[in-house]
Amino acid sequence: MAYEIPVTQARAELADLINQVVYGGERVVVTRHGKPLVALVSADDLRRLEELDSSAEEPVIRSVSAVRETGSGPAARERHGFGIAAEHRGHGPS
Repeated sequence: MAYEIPVTQARAELADLINQVVYGGERVVVTRHGKPLVALVSADDLRRLEELDSSAEEPVIRSVSAVRETGSGPAARERHGFGIAAEHRGHGPS
């Protein structure tokens, strides 16, 4: 279960919060003015989240691949009057 803590308090108690996350299995949401900013989770939780995120992308990637295989080149654009282009760029800031 996650609990919330203001950023000013989290800054002062960071070492203790890390221990609670790593050894106590806690999840901590750091807030500013009552709004969530970030969450402290264990490395195992992060790995699981990343696995879920990448598995959710797979159907989209397969769909885009299928569109490319069925033809989105110049001949397909002439037949349909338009083309579809997509690129998977992975995670990270844009």
